[in-house]
Amino acid sequence: MKLEGIHHITAITGDAPGNVDFYTRVLGLRLVAKTVNQDQPDVYHLFFASEAGKPGSELTFFEYPGAIPGHAGEGMVHRIISRVASVEALDFWARRLADLDVGVQREDASVRFADPEGLEHELVVSTADEPLVAEHPEIPPEFALGGFDGVRAYSNRPERSAALLERVLGASPAGDATWELRGERRGSTIAYDASPGIGRQSAGSVHHVAWGTTAAEHPRWLEQLQRAGVPSTPVIDRYYFHSIYFREPSGVLFEIADDAPGFTVDGTVEELGTRIILPPFLESQRDEIEARLTPLPDPRARSPR
Repeated sequence: MKLEGIHHITAITGDAPGNVDFYTRVLGLRLVAKTVNQDQPDVYHLFFASEAGKPGSELTFFEYPGAIPGHAGEGMVHRIISRVASVEALDFWARRLADLDVGVQREDASVRFADPEGLEHELVVSTADEPLVAEHPEIPPEFALGGFDGVRAYSNRPERSAALLERVLGASPAGDATWELRGERRGSTIAYDASPGIGRQSAGSVHHVAWGTTAAEHPRWLEQLQRAGVPSTPVIDRYYFHSIYFREPSGVLFEIADDAPGFTVDGTVEELGTRIILPPFLESQRDEIEARLTPLPDPRARSPR
C-alpha cells in the first residue's frame, strides 16, 4: 500500500467572507463545498479545490468567527507548498500578488506569501503529477495552481517521526528532514524545520494534513496503524470521504482519507459550491444551522469565468 500524497489540508479562519474572497478571487481556487464542521455544526467547513474538487487540491477551512490570530509552533504545519507548471507561472504570481497588495517574496525557485490571516504559502515548479487546476477569468490555465507539492512543519526532533513515516506510512526519505509519500497517481512531501517554540492553533494556522488513499485500501490503513501500535480514531464517515486521525511523533495531526464518494455525491460538478450542503444526519437541522452561519454567496455568481 502507498499513500497518494496529500488528499487535503485543513486550516482555521476567523473570517469566512474574507477567506472565500482571498482563495477564490486572488488565488483562483474554486469553492467546491460550503458545508459545516460535522463535529461542531454551528461553524462552516469550506472547501477550495480544482475545478472538479479532486483530492490533491483540497484546501479546507473551519470558520470560528472572530477567532484570534494563531501562529505555528512545535508539532504544527507552518507552510503549504503548491505546484505551478513553470518559471513563467512563478513570475505571473509574483506580479499578480504584488498588484493585489499581497506581500510576496520572489526567490530563485519559488514564490512565498501569506493569506490575510498569516497562513504561509509557497509556490514551486513541479510537473511530476497531473495538474489539478481551477478556472478563473484572470488566471491563464497554464499559470493556475496545480495542487499540493507538500507541507513544512516545525519539529526540534524530526527523527522521532522517521519510523512512523517510513515503516508504517511507506514514506521515502527525500532530503534533509524531508519525506515523500507517493502512490501510483500522486505524491507529496512533508519537511521539518527547527521549531520557534510553542504555537497557538487559531485563525491562520493549519489544523491537520490528510494523506490520500483509495476506498478499497482505506480499511487496511486502520489495520496497519493498529498493528504498529499507533493510537488512532476508528474509520469516520465524513460523507464525502472516510477518515482516520492520529498524531505523528512530532505532534502533527495526520488524517488518512479515501477518494469516495467525492463532492459530486450531492450534485453535478457544475453545482459545486453553489449552496450549503449537509450530510444526511444533519439535514433535519438545516434551518437552524443556516440561521447561525454567515451568508456566503457563490463567488462565480458575481464573477463569471
